[in-house]
Amino acid sequence: MAGVSSQTTSRSNRSKSEFRIGKVKGYLRGKIWYLYYFESGKRLRPRVGSNKSAAERVAAQINGQLAGQAPTFFSFEDISIEELRARWLEHHGHVLRSSLATIGRYRTATDHLLKYASAQGWSGQASQLTALHAERFVKYLRSIEVAPNGHPNSPKRPLRDKGVLFILETCRAMFTYAHKRRNLAPYADNPFSLLDLGRIPVEDAKPIRLLTPDEETRFFEGCNDWERSIFLTLALTGIRPGELVHLLIDEDLDLDEGILKVRNKADLGWQVKTRCERSIPLVSPLRDLLVRLVAGRKQGLLFRRERYSADAGQIDLRERARYRLTEYEQATGQPLSREKRQRLLKKVWTEAGLIRPERVRLSFIRRAKAIGRPDCTAPKIFRHAFATLLQDANVDPLIRSELMGHSIGAHGGLGMTGVYTHTRATTKRDELIRAMSATPAFHAAEAASARLG
Repeated sequence: MAGVSSQTTSRSNRSKSEFRIGKVKGYLRGKIWYLYYFESGKRLRPRVGSNKSAAERVAAQINGQLAGQAPTFFSFEDISIEELRARWLEHHGHVLRSSLATIGRYRTATDHLLKYASAQGWSGQASQLTALHAERFVKYLRSIEVAPNGHPNSPKRPLRDKGVLFILETCRAMFTYAHKRRNLAPYADNPFSLLDLGRIPVEDAKPIRLLTPDEETRFFEGCNDWERSIFLTLALTGIRPGELVHLLIDEDLDLDEGILKVRNKADLGWQVKTRCERSIPLVSPLRDLLVRLVAGRKQGLLFRRERYSADAGQIDLRERARYRLTEYEQATGQPLSREKRQRLLKKVWTEAGLIRPERVRLSFIRRAKAIGRPDCTAPKIFRHAFATLLQDANVDPLIRSELMGHSIGAHGGLGMTGVYTHTRATTKRDELIRAMSATPAFHAAEAASARLG
């Protein structure tokens, strides 16, 4: 009788610490229930929770999925980080149609993660990367030095805070993609989301100091005619250098209406950075300058390389592009890849006299040094000045964002326009005086000051 009683007690204890529903076994470890089953030859032990009834319901659902040969809740395809990166970049290239430049930036950012995994000597499976790995990866990024422009011969420096954040945000986006495609365990968190990236401060950002009115005057006086037309257009429209060099006379310039249009040209292999097209009114002096620059030309690039500036010839870029693409396909008998198509179209732009944005930047640096501002190394400072001047003039925030080509923030904020806007001390003072001048405290302070004077 004692033996029967012992067996009954043992079965009773097991019923409290484990159960079985078909092909799925549940067992208690500490205070947490786990499931145990095989799927596609793989042994799975997912963690369910502390509630036995909930664990039994999940076990029953998984058993039904196994019986119907359907993927279970906890099934996922475990792939390497390298394979994940390849799939994610392909998704951006063929589904989201991100620009090749954007894809290149994503590839460079995720290269750091692959190098880190290799340095750790582990297989680099995406599912194995935990929050602890992510934190150690941040430490790794803080310790390495890189060439800012990517050239192997350039002097190297540590990554800036913004660079570290961009890499981590890119990795977070890649693992979000992995989670949606069931390449991570369903019960696992995105390791980069757990870093709370929004709270990482940016403390070493390069300060932006706008040109003073006197410096700006001396800057333009030191330019030659070719440079002056370029930099005045950047200063008076706020467009990006990459947008300026891709402007076409017949499509983007309306001298009768006095409007400059910044538009996508996907068929020519170029698109606006944010895809946001916009129209910018031309102030009269700039319109008159562009009339002289065009000099009767009806098509082709608005701004061309210096050696093309006196050339009256005109190139129809779209006709030239169609010819080049057709010629290549007929010669090879193969369809164009996206990368090859981009290279051929880039050659068409070059033949038409395209100015490389780097050439604009080098000219800007040379002129900035001449006025005693060697810290100014990018013509994008004119874009910052443009946004700041719009704020100084109390231009409506919606119009400011439209002129800058930025989308309005999710909650109606300025979004990126706020990043480019730098409030001057005088503007703050004027706005504060305007707001406070009608208050009793303001008048009381005036009266007190008069008595003391």
